[in-house]
Amino acid sequence: MKPIAISLCASVLAVLAMPVQAAGDPTAGHLKTPMCAGCHGISGWRTAYPTVYSVPKLGGQHADYIVAALKAYQSGERSHPSMNGIVSGLSEQDMEDLAAYYASSYSGPAK
Repeated sequence: MKPIAISLCASVLAVLAMPVQAAGDPTAGHLKTPMCAGCHGISGWRTAYPTVYSVPKLGGQHADYIVAALKAYQSGERSHPSMNGIVSGLSEQDMEDLAAYYASSYSGPAK
């Protein structure tokens, strides 16, 4: 019985030590970026509605943060007319794919 328990523990530890893969597919996410690029793809872009502010750079951002932000816009916890409209049609997989793409696409510091 003892060798089985040791083997089971070793197997569990091996699984826990494996690197965690992002849930999204960066390639699929790249195909979904046109809806984002109009604002987030323009270096130094500022919106004019509802107020003027700098649009955040997404490339290199943590995937978990991007997903959490998209879900917050979708639930109404965060509010911006453009973002609320865009995320209303996103599935959980869309959000994961976009996050995986942007997390893997760092292009240097914002200008």
